[in-house]
Amino acid sequence: MSRLEGKIALITGAARGIGQAISELFFAEGAQVILSDIIDDIGEAAANEISTDSKYIHLDVSLEEDWERAAAFIANEYGRLDIVVNNAGITGFLEAQGPHDPENLDLASWHKVHETNLDGVALGCKYGIQLMKKSNHASIVNISSRSGIVGIPAATAYASSKAAVRNHTKSVALYCAEKSYPIRCNSIHPGAIFTPIWDTMLGEGKQREATIKEISSGIPLGVMGQPEDVAYAALYLASDESKYVTGIELNIDGGILAGSTGAPRANNV
Repeated sequence: MSRLEGKIALITGAARGIGQAISELFFAEGAQVILSDIIDDIGEAAANEISTDSKYIHLDVSLEEDWERAAAFIANEYGRLDIVVNNAGITGFLEAQGPHDPENLDLASWHKVHETNLDGVALGCKYGIQLMKKSNHASIVNISSRSGIVGIPAATAYASSKAAVRNHTKSVALYCAEKSYPIRCNSIHPGAIFTPIWDTMLGEGKQREATIKEISSGIPLGVMGQPEDVAYAALYLASDESKYVTGIELNIDGGILAGSTGAPRANNV
């Protein structure tokens, strides 16, 4: 397979979950893959599992100095960038003290979530554009969430940040078109995808099984999604097959947003 043959791709939050699945699929489709994360031991192991040619770099997406270092590395090593997948993100449940509801939200926690989920995407687009202008056909893929389309009462910062990613994607798409840059920008909105981000919400043992069953019952297709479901969507948007597609939002949610089942439960992000 060679849908990404010869392309240079950077994936953030690539140590595990959706980012890891995207990295593996992109490599299988011919891309030179650069994985990035802040969990260096797991990220390096993930890169080594893919190929000895795959690269891993430490990148805290909320820090501009990290993006500057990453951009300098890519420019020196490859001279350009063809694909950026801005995947790194947090719910805030583990990373910040909360609470996260709109009446009692903790402002520092609100900022923490937005620094990673929104600032990280904005910086990824900024430095991505600078590197991608030398590409013939470049693509930015921003991983938002179905929570960027519907409200989440118990996770307002997460929902707000993902909604902003959805809108920023469209601004970037139009900006690049106005500048006649060879860069497209689109967003993906996963629903309930079975990744490590769910571990604290699912529990263990029989409770875990019951929670998964309950979540699945609210999904029209009847099951939680898998990381590869999102990876295949990213592959399409990253490839030249989508050369006439920019500024869209692609829902990967098992049909949740097709109807009333889109109404969220408390922690269902």
